[in-house]
Amino acid sequence: MPGTPRKKAAAAGPVKEGKKRPHAPADELEKYLSIITASIDDDKGEDIVVINLTGRASFADRMVIATGVADRQIAAMAQHIERKLKDVGLKRILVEGANGSDWVLIDAGDIVIHLFKAEARALYGLEQMWGTDFDGADGEEITSL
Repeated sequence: MPGTPRKKAAAAGPVKEGKKRPHAPADELEKYLSIITASIDDDKGEDIVVINLTGRASFADRMVIATGVADRQIAAMAQHIERKLKDVGLKRILVEGANGSDWVLIDAGDIVIHLFKAEARALYGLEQMWGTDFDGADGEEITSL
């Protein structure tokens, strides 16, 4: 079947029972999260939020959302995160929108990172969509840094 792995997965349909997505161990997940948040903080990213998606989403266990001031800053933050995660051994990292847009998405497997300009972040409202009001989640699901 021709196409990218993502297109093949979409064509295959939903995950069948018994073929669940493998999860990283908790200590490894926390290590990656600390690398990501430290990198964003070093690059002067603002309003860093980590949302716990465990048991609420099948595509990831954590979501990191941060704001940058300019397109170039957001692209640089994405490049730095990608390089640092590869340096510690994370192999499959997909980056979308890094060529000068208001929103860059980084898929690092168990962690999804959204880097926004302020206007785009307010427009999409991911914190409200996945935050504490989602499915009656408790207040410990969002961590602001």
